[in-house]
Amino acid sequence: MAGWSAAAVTAARITLAAVVLVPVVAVVRPWALRFGWGDVWLLLGSGVVGVAGVQLLFFVAVERVPVGVAMVLVNLAPALIALWVQLVRRVRLPGPVWLGIGSTMVGLVLVAQVWESTRLDVLGIAAGLGAAVCSAGFFILGEHGARTHDPVGLTAIGLAVGAVVITVFARVWPVPTDLLTAPAILGDLRTPIWLVLLVLAVAGTVLPYVAGLHALRTLPATLAGVLAVVEPLVAAALAWLLLGQSLRPAQLLGAAVMLCGAILVQLTMPDPVRLSR
Repeated sequence: MAGWSAAAVTAARITLAAVVLVPVVAVVRPWALRFGWGDVWLLLGSGVVGVAGVQLLFFVAVERVPVGVAMVLVNLAPALIALWVQLVRRVRLPGPVWLGIGSTMVGLVLVAQVWESTRLDVLGIAAGLGAAVCSAGFFILGEHGARTHDPVGLTAIGLAVGAVVITVFARVWPVPTDLLTAPAILGDLRTPIWLVLLVLAVAGTVLPYVAGLHALRTLPATLAGVLAVVEPLVAAALAWLLLGQSLRPAQLLGAAVMLCGAILVQLTMPDPVRLSR
């Protein structure tokens, strides 16, 4: 979107998501917002690590390294979660699970076509790895929180905390009003930027976070993290539908490898593998 930096879009998307979700939850299911003092660290962790940490570090990465490289780095989260399970929780994961995780990583590399990237930056790579750590932390915290609290309420508070942190560190406010009414161009479609931000806030932020925490009620974090890696495939499909950007043969192969890896993890993951007791 012309005139908007990655930081501004991220800050506006997260803030708008919190502004939309918190009042709705407060009216429709107020009990979902009832937390005790013992939940403070969970709420801060969800907002600071799972929302602000992932978003801030990822847009630092994409400003310094190619988007494909940043995507591969942040999606190392499933491997980090698996290492946490095996080394910290001392739960031995079978070989096919590691093979499936590795397959999703290989497929992601093919989809992102990182070999075409020649611009590498130490700070950008560090930021991408930091985003992966924060993403892994979100799933680890979310697995515990989703079993003890309402996922919608936890998402609402997490987004609110994350919005405050992003606002402080991104320093993009106030946004000029003319940027909100300027048109955004998606292929042949022209629509006001404020409408695009609203769609991103609801469909691209609220729904994924709520769905992710709901999934963690029944899925182990290791599996949920792997399934989240399929997100780039959704992005590629939307780019094809909205922007006419088709996938190359290598990218189609990568998509198939990613899906096979996710299926392999789902079929071979021990049931249950839980991070919390």
